[in-house]
Amino acid sequence: MLVATAVAIITCLAVANATQTITTPNAAFISYSLAAGKDSAAITPATDKSVQVMGCCTTAGDTGVGQVSLLDSSTSIHFIEWVGLESPQTSTITNGDTAVAGTHIVYIDFFHNVDIQVASNDTIRIHNGSTSVRAGNVTLIW
Repeated sequence: MLVATAVAIITCLAVANATQTITTPNAAFISYSLAAGKDSAAITPATDKSVQVMGCCTTAGDTGVGQVSLLDSSTSIHFIEWVGLESPQTSTITNGDTAVAGTHIVYIDFFHNVDIQVASNDTIRIHNGSTSVRAGNVTLIW
């Protein structure tokens, strides 16, 4: 009886320590249609949280998709940090950390003209470097 009581207590303690909290994720969805050489408005990701950033170009003949895990770090040296995969044509790993505006983060079209860039030390933007209008969307999940 004593052994059974001890096992029951240990089991209850193990179950109590294994409790997990599940929360509903937050998301932001941004559609874009940008003229050649233009940038979107600044997009502010959640600070000090991992953010999944997925973008695509839906323009016929240049469709593509790219993604990164991103951190907007609020340390004393405020910057954006990321790692992820570029869109095809040549899909490669992309990574970096900086607060310098215009720094490439990830290509989201097939021909590597449309990308997500650093806009400031705590914002990102979509940039259309092609010679014609490009459209698509970007989703942030945190």
